[in-house]
Amino acid sequence: MRFKDKRTDPWLLVYSPVQVFLIFLVYLGVVWAGPRLMKSREPVDLRVVLMVYNFAMVGLSAYMFYEFLVTSWLSDYSLLCQPVDYSTRPLPMRMARVCWWFFFSKVIELSDTLFFILRKKNNQVTFLHVYHHGTMIFNWWAGVKYVAGGQSFFIGLVNTFVHIIMYSYYGLAAIGPHMQKYLWWKRYLTSLQLLQFLLFLLHTGYNLFTHCDFPDSMNAVVFGYCVTLIILFSNFYYQSYVSGGKKKE
Repeated sequence: MRFKDKRTDPWLLVYSPVQVFLIFLVYLGVVWAGPRLMKSREPVDLRVVLMVYNFAMVGLSAYMFYEFLVTSWLSDYSLLCQPVDYSTRPLPMRMARVCWWFFFSKVIELSDTLFFILRKKNNQVTFLHVYHHGTMIFNWWAGVKYVAGGQSFFIGLVNTFVHIIMYSYYGLAAIGPHMQKYLWWKRYLTSLQLLQFLLFLLHTGYNLFTHCDFPDSMNAVVFGYCVTLIILFSNFYYQSYVSGGKKKE
């Protein structure tokens, strides 16, 4: 705790990991109990809710992408090595704030799972889905708690760009079945997600083997985490578009 970022420490959900852990426990409870409670019930019609939610997430992702991009540009950030500026000057504080919003967006995104369960789309609530959503809140709690800025900006920048596209896809899909003919690019969305993890792997891997005033422990955690996501998303891609595609043929 002595390495905490004093600027972000008083902000919502940042001071202690206990609150995030409680959110995680509630999330796991919903994942376990939700399908059981919905078993004898009809799927809930959430078309309007999903349209509003997904396009709202597009807006939030676009806002965060803009903030990461402009703030890093104005701060003359380096893609290869960027220490955290812990000062309270306007630009470092601006970067810290968008890092917090990025963390909080991961809490909001837990709603994705709830919507799947309420619609009885339990096949979507896979290990990959739960693992990715459940762990991201811890990863970015640590990011905001200790390194709100610096190298962290690259993950936020790329991920918010991917999420603009991803939530646009889900928003269009929520409009109705007649939109499916325009959504042929789902497999490329998965490819884009895989590409971002490879970029994170290269970005953090480079800094593990060069001198940079950014915690190696954070780089090591991100590196290891990206390896797991690449394995899981590659398996998903293979099962959905390679193995599954062959079976259809």
